[in-house]
Amino acid sequence: MQPDLYMFTLVGLFGLAIGSFLNVLIYRLPRDKKTVMNRSVCPHCGHVIPFYLNIPLISFILLRGKCRWCHGPISFRYPIVELITALLFLLFLYRDGLTARLIADWFLVAALMVIFFVDWEFRIIPDKITIPGIVIGLVAALFINPPGLVNAMIGTVVGGGGLLAVAYIGQWMFKKEAMGGGDIKMAAMLGAFIGWQKVLLVFFGGALIGMAVSLAWMALSPKVRQERIIPFGPFLALAALTVVLYGDKIINYYITNFLRV
Repeated sequence: MQPDLYMFTLVGLFGLAIGSFLNVLIYRLPRDKKTVMNRSVCPHCGHVIPFYLNIPLISFILLRGKCRWCHGPISFRYPIVELITALLFLLFLYRDGLTARLIADWFLVAALMVIFFVDWEFRIIPDKITIPGIVIGLVAALFINPPGLVNAMIGTVVGGGGLLAVAYIGQWMFKKEAMGGGDIKMAAMLGAFIGWQKVLLVFFGGALIGMAVSLAWMALSPKVRQERIIPFGPFLALAALTVVLYGDKIINYYITNFLRV
């Protein structure tokens, strides 16, 4: 069944609402706060935000990016996450149609959004996202082919095991932690959703993106240059999203242009 304009409108609004919830997770998970049942409050003055001032995207515009009570600035991350989530939900609706794959892709998008922003700011990847994500990816593979359950199970092992090997090798070479446990579990989750072939492509793409951004970042920031601690999760997330959307085309292009006999 191909979605119509009415369906696209509903999904766009749904994506904004999910983006609003993802903002809650991004703020609360790294701070060990309860993620449900608690009302949203201003991080500056602690005032409870009423529902009519907590409307995705619209409230930020109406309030001009400031708290109504203390006039403290509201992070631009909130509308950015809501808007990107809605756009990605619409993009996958257009690509997948109303199928089981769409639900799996939406969940993966949501997980990657949380991982990107939490790891970028706090240098951690929450287990509350990756561990349930591994289970959900494997369950989804029962109904979606590709990757299919066998490929997903192999992908989980290759994803997690691949970065685990990198962690051990890096620690042996540099005498310090080279890869966090969160990255390893994230890679296992990606393998469960996309299979072992594409998770290898994610590793390659994440390394390329990470190298380019890290070199530019270190060149511009003396602090980063000194500490040399740059999160890998956001680069894996960007590479994973690219592979989910265009992985088949990338693989076919490589086979056609570089593996000719």
